[in-house]
Amino acid sequence: MNHNAISKYLNASQAAVDYIPVDKVHQLATAMLRTYEKKGNIFIMGNGGSGATASHVAGDFVKGASFGLEKRFKCICINDNLPALMAIANDISYEAIFEEQLKNFASKDDLVIGLSGSGNSANVVNALVWAKSQKILTAALTGYKGGKCAEIADISVHIPISDMEIVEDLHLMVFHSIKRMITLELLGDNPGMGAVYDARIR
Repeated sequence: MNHNAISKYLNASQAAVDYIPVDKVHQLATAMLRTYEKKGNIFIMGNGGSGATASHVAGDFVKGASFGLEKRFKCICINDNLPALMAIANDISYEAIFEEQLKNFASKDDLVIGLSGSGNSANVVNALVWAKSQKILTAALTGYKGGKCAEIADISVHIPISDMEIVEDLHLMVFHSIKRMITLELLGDNPGMGAVYDARIR
């Protein structure tokens, strides 16, 4: 097999990093830290690859960003509860799978984060709309043209790249950068189990 496709993808990914809006990432990091300080919940969600990223982020903050802290992050991925997802999708609609869960748990001191490459995933849009109606802070990570999510969210981290795989890659980079910023803020030289802040090859 020809490895040109690999090189082309990696080169495109490297170039796309420059499209990450660092000021908006900092704004989201600040919102996550303030939610933590208020002992609020951080709810995160997405579909498909974005759902996998949401699950990854919740794991990072439940363990990685919380290890060594007396007060822990309450980061909950609401696409992880499969029985709830299937029941809501079957009995109400797939477009309601996130909104209906937020109605059970979310309150004014929380933060609701939606991930959608297109920015137009109806279930994510509906969840953000409901959260805003309850005066809950919202954030969205999107790609392409940003879609409805970018318009709705209080904090919009929009990466204008028309390539779903690269958008998904960069969304995870955004959260890893936020985790690093927050752990350095809270833990300084003791950034949690497994955290290595030296990228040099050993």
